[in-house]
Amino acid sequence: MLILTCPYCGVDACETELAPGGEAHVKRAGPGSDDAAFESYMFDRANPKGAHLERWRHAYGCGKWFLAARDTVTLQVFGTYPAQTTEPPANVLAEIRKVHPNWEWSA
Repeated sequence: MLILTCPYCGVDACETELAPGGEAHVKRAGPGSDDAAFESYMFDRANPKGAHLERWRHAYGCGKWFLAARDTVTLQVFGTYPAQTTEPPANVLAEIRKVHPNWEWSA
């Protein structure tokens, strides 16, 4: 079972208390962008096997959105952090690289 720590209320919440929100740090297509850019924003996702950054909502707790880094194969959680964070914190990246030394994050 997947257990994530909410960075806002500090509760270790199991997946039944959470609502998934897809890939984290996806840049929205802004005003004036063409249809192809908007289509890419809506549908193109990395969906990797291994380390991945995701959005989650503590639905049956504080209700806030947060971001999590986890391994999609093993369910190992590398860390969680507030949704307003524009890039993964250094400590989360360090935890990922302990298991996946060559892993690189790109916005």
